[in-house]
Amino acid sequence: MSYEFKKRLITSVILVCLFFLMFLYNYLLLYFLIIITVISFIEFFNLIKKIKNIFNFRVFFSLIFLIYVSLISFTIFTLSQSLSTKLLSFFLILICFLSDIGGLVFGKIFKGPKLTKISPNKTIAGSIGCFILPVFVSFIFSILELINFNLNLITFILITTLFCQLGDVFISLLKRKAKLKDTGNFLPGHGGILDRVDSIILGFPAGLITFYIMS
Repeated sequence: MSYEFKKRLITSVILVCLFFLMFLYNYLLLYFLIIITVISFIEFFNLIKKIKNIFNFRVFFSLIFLIYVSLISFTIFTLSQSLSTKLLSFFLILICFLSDIGGLVFGKIFKGPKLTKISPNKTIAGSIGCFILPVFVSFIFSILELINFNLNLITFILITTLFCQLGDVFISLLKRKAKLKDTGNFLPGHGGILDRVDSIILGFPAGLITFYIMS
């Protein structure tokens, strides 16, 4: 087991524990949302600066990003005020995380043709894995009678996952233009905060809108 993989594994375990605590305690959720929003903004600002170091340019796009991410954080916190909407919110975030994990695992195992030149590490197999793992875990949840596994749920997951990948590709495009591997080094073995929440940026809003349209 490589040192980098160990760091990634330990960080992942810590993040899972934090995810569980945020579900239990709303005040912790609020603190973490603020921290994530601020650090994501700083990382995005630095990313834009690497692409085009024109003050008005980077301030304009960074402010748009800050407003957008703040709205997502505000929505997540607002949904956390009741149990049913909190479960929906955290299920959406879980889908985004599972999409990332599925892409990583399937990409490493099956390799194969590249998905796009934007991000050379992403493969078609990895993209398929992004869809498969969230659906599979949801099926396990249905066996445990936690959710109802039906066509609507599958459609909801697939649309959410599609936008998760689009968010990932968007940040990858910015990193490529900035000639950076990661948006930061805040999370050992993972890179920056933005590297971990890139799928949520588009996946969460798309999933939430899909859910309410289908309801």
